[in-house]
Amino acid sequence: MTTDEKQATLDPVQHDAPHHDSSPGGSDSARVDLPITGMTCASCASRVEKSLAGSPGVRKAGVNLATARATVEYDPAATGVRNLVRAVEDAGYGTAETFRAEFVVDDSSRPSGSPLPLERHLKSLPGVTDAAFNLGTMEVRVDYRPGRTDTQAIREAIEELGYNVRSASRDGSLAGGASADEAEDHARREEYENLRKKFWIAAILSLPVLIIAMSHGRIAALDFPGVSWLQLLLTTPVVLYCGAQFYKGAWAALRHRAADMNTLIAIGTGAAYLYSVAATVVPRAFAGAVGAAPMGGMDGAQGMSIPPVYFEAASVIIALILLGRMLEARAKGRTSDAIRQLMKLQPQTAHVIRDGTEMEVPIDAVTQGDIVQVRPGEKIPVDGVVRDGSSAVNESMLTGESLPVEKAPGQEVFGGTLNLTGAFRFEATKVGRDTALQQIVRMVHDAQGSKAPIARLADVISGIFTPVVLCVAIATFAAWFVLAPPEVRFTMALVNFVSVLIIACPCALGLATPTAIMVGTGRGAEHGILIKGGESLETAHKLDTIVLDKTGTITRGQPVLTDFVPIGGNTEQQLLRFAASAEKGSEHPIGEAIMRAATERQIEVTDPSEFRALPGFGVEATVDEHDILLGNSDLMRERGVTIGDAGARAEHLEAEGKTAMFAAIDGELAGILAVADEVKPEAQSAVAELKRMGLDIVMITGDNQRTADSIAREVGITRVLAQVLPAQKAEEVARLQAEKRRVGMVGDGINDAPALARADVGIAIGTGTDVAIEASDITLLRGDLRGVVTAIALSRATIRTVKQNLFWAFIYNVIGIPLAAGALYPLTGWLLSPIIASAAMSMSSVSVVTNSLRLRGFRPPMTAAAVRVG
Repeated sequence: MTTDEKQATLDPVQHDAPHHDSSPGGSDSARVDLPITGMTCASCASRVEKSLAGSPGVRKAGVNLATARATVEYDPAATGVRNLVRAVEDAGYGTAETFRAEFVVDDSSRPSGSPLPLERHLKSLPGVTDAAFNLGTMEVRVDYRPGRTDTQAIREAIEELGYNVRSASRDGSLAGGASADEAEDHARREEYENLRKKFWIAAILSLPVLIIAMSHGRIAALDFPGVSWLQLLLTTPVVLYCGAQFYKGAWAALRHRAADMNTLIAIGTGAAYLYSVAATVVPRAFAGAVGAAPMGGMDGAQGMSIPPVYFEAASVIIALILLGRMLEARAKGRTSDAIRQLMKLQPQTAHVIRDGTEMEVPIDAVTQGDIVQVRPGEKIPVDGVVRDGSSAVNESMLTGESLPVEKAPGQEVFGGTLNLTGAFRFEATKVGRDTALQQIVRMVHDAQGSKAPIARLADVISGIFTPVVLCVAIATFAAWFVLAPPEVRFTMALVNFVSVLIIACPCALGLATPTAIMVGTGRGAEHGILIKGGESLETAHKLDTIVLDKTGTITRGQPVLTDFVPIGGNTEQQLLRFAASAEKGSEHPIGEAIMRAATERQIEVTDPSEFRALPGFGVEATVDEHDILLGNSDLMRERGVTIGDAGARAEHLEAEGKTAMFAAIDGELAGILAVADEVKPEAQSAVAELKRMGLDIVMITGDNQRTADSIAREVGITRVLAQVLPAQKAEEVARLQAEKRRVGMVGDGINDAPALARADVGIAIGTGTDVAIEASDITLLRGDLRGVVTAIALSRATIRTVKQNLFWAFIYNVIGIPLAAGALYPLTGWLLSPIIASAAMSMSSVSVVTNSLRLRGFRPPMTAAAVRVG
């Protein structure tokens, strides 16, 4: 998100923020994610993207090859999901399956007569691809894309038109878990199983063909008339069945005047197969045109009177490419493990109290306001507020916080977290897509589908890669046909032509960035770090300056009583009892800190008979018939209370960054109390680690210079921006950027939002406000500064992996294509077999995805144990 875009979220009046997830009849813009099947390389993604972008009503379309997903923003008045699916299919690809919901309705409460109004209404819903209303059976069937909508939303839409839904059911195979991720998982599994089946068929049929070819006539049993016909018999099913997807893909590309990876494979294997078929059927036609092939393994007919054939090239290449695709599909599936793990947190049922009776209902039948019963060991089904009972809840699956959190009436609980010890009832406040878990899943989902700027170069090269390779292959064929000895020129030209086509691999380029971004953002989510997109992740690794807001970021944001000094014969307990009694009922943070201290020490306080707040000075109250004054030195002087030597002690406390107050009982000084906002225990070690990573740390606060310096000294920060008003924080960030610094801003409050938006990367502490989170690029679910260290370390690790992937993808093609073309043959006599080329091509994509998967082993540089030890 750019700075302007982030500012737009804060100032909708001056900026046109994009519309997302429109509701029926609501916004004039809608967005849908379509799982795409059949894509194999960056060219495929580009073609689907162009097809969608060219469709009427589409405002913006993006396709991510790694996630196999298209994200489309469109005008719902001009087009619909069904048309978008058609656009994908027109480009030669498919979309993951839809779910079907069936409802039986009762229209007795409204006049019927035509199914059209309801069908039109349902089809206008985002995510609905088709709807049919049978007036005879009163059955409504709705095809929809899970993740975009759900059965509850569809049911509500039916009821909006006045129908009563009597019963509902879901269509079969995937019922019970209507989610986009499950649909995609199902599609991925089908794709993997299909690839595995075709691979094994191709491998079994190709093995004897390869043995025949490699025998070079030295195995007498294989040297018989008609051996070419046997190879033809074995190879044909491999080419026409196992390799059919490549030819279909190439044909679809050709229809759109494009070329992709399928084109290269289809031409390469097709040329070898068609030539071999022709040489087998009419060998005399080739007797004078070809000779024995000089390459090992490619001259299956050497020494025979028939021309050589290359069936093994076609069949083994297809088998190896299928093996590569199979391994790639499995590896790519693992890049989404983080989302799958998050989705597994959601229980499928909930125990709801309705009409005084507890009943178990499906999770999507829970509505706002339902009272939900949770027992020890159960997962909390939805978000809500505890109404009765208490317990300890493990929220580590959402926040990464390992310690259980105590929950009592009035406190929030979150769906997907685990109740540990007690039983309680809570009122559901957020259900379905509105729960914190679903929002986290959606945020990670969006981040994984986004493109990082570093991917642009790979996209540009992938777009022209295939035409360039075709030209190189044709040039190779021509050069070898002209330069090679006449008796072998055709075979050498053909073999090298096929090798160039097969070894070239734009897939590795296309997968280099998105797979790393997917694993990186997923790994971040597992550590309670939500990253909004690839751009944020990429920018974070360039940061050289981190600005930390003091209150709520470095400190807890909640003052505590740190010192109380009794004077004139009073005891600590007496001093605290009178002070707490005077402040009882006060909503001032200092008063609350004194009350908490008295409660923790089990000191009994009494209600003041009189109380008066003195803004800017303190309070005065009457407690147990004693006149109590609690405030600053000005208040004491104004009321004639002698401070004496206590003034020096108060100044010393203030020099430590604390707020000192004098207490007087019946006109006599009784003591000094000091409060301070405590520094978080991990702050010092986190700042030290950020410095070790080469970052300059700046603290920004509205506090006075003395207090700010004291806190900064305690955590090891040397540069302090004090007495900065909330509106000036963004200006200070801009001033640092003017010094050519890449600035990351960390804050938690509403007043931090402009600075978070202004910074190159805004990092919101998750315990803060929704506004701060909205304006940020990275959200830390825990209010822990170690998350900043982890986020930046993860960003660096991810971008390092992207660069490694891009380097190997580029270097592979830069070295492989000239080698396949025979560029080293004049010097070394080396030529590359198409079979080896196909194996290398398959492994190139697998190696890129595997390298990205290494990020799953990322470990935060700081752990809780390290902080405790340090």
